[in-house]
Amino acid sequence: MASVRRCRGESRLLRYLILGSWAVVCLAPILWFLTIGFRPRTEIILPRPVYWPSFSLDAWRLLVSDWPIARYLMNSVLAVFGSVVIDLVLAIPAAFALSRYEFRGREDIGFYILSTRMMAPAIVAVPIFFLFRSLGMLDTVWALMLVYAAINLSLVTWIIRSYMLDIPKELEDAARTDGAGDLTILREIIIPACLPGIITAAVIAAIFAINEFLFTLLIASTANAYTMSVALANFTGGSDGVIYNAIALVSFLAFVPILVLVVLIQKHLSRGLTMGAVKG
Repeated sequence: MASVRRCRGESRLLRYLILGSWAVVCLAPILWFLTIGFRPRTEIILPRPVYWPSFSLDAWRLLVSDWPIARYLMNSVLAVFGSVVIDLVLAIPAAFALSRYEFRGREDIGFYILSTRMMAPAIVAVPIFFLFRSLGMLDTVWALMLVYAAINLSLVTWIIRSYMLDIPKELEDAARTDGAGDLTILREIIIPACLPGIITAAVIAAIFAINEFLFTLLIASTANAYTMSVALANFTGGSDGVIYNAIALVSFLAFVPILVLVVLIQKHLSRGLTMGAVKG
């Protein structure tokens, strides 16, 4: 028994060492990138690497004094969160109809919805610009919400539909026998059963929305609607040259919320990525 316990302890210790080493490998680039944001600019642009960097808040003072970084972050959060809410409100009923109702051309409609995500964004960039200009919505967060939602709606619909196809129809038949309608079945049975898939689709939509740059740059012409991605581009030029420490700090601030979100919902995300992988 003692030898068995010793073997188990050594196996557990080896496992922790391997996982800890892998965590260090994954986190080291992120931490090193963060250290760049707290180093003086003169030290970053030296031709020789500095292995023991000094500490400086120059980049942070620059962001606070010269750039409204809080407004950029708030614009990003509002635009991304609003677009995800719009996508879920529209995609869940659409996915329910495509997965549960039998009608002519259902598969063709589903493929058409997915094919819109494959379209090059540059094709519709100019029409979208004139559309929002005619509506008086240029340089607003509301326009960014609608654009992000339109871009990701097809993908979110298709992902949620694939999870709904895995739900046994016997559950719906039993509910219909008890007198439940379509809305009750959707609210009480379908949505709770495919909640991991909905969370997965929401996170993927949020990541795509945060990384969207073309339409953000097209619609947000001033700091009133700048998001973190467009604000980051403003640090790469000007009379002062490339401000590397400010770029690193802004990039880290834009990266951390998504990292925290993925860590918090990693169980739902991992389950959602594996559900619905066969059908659909």
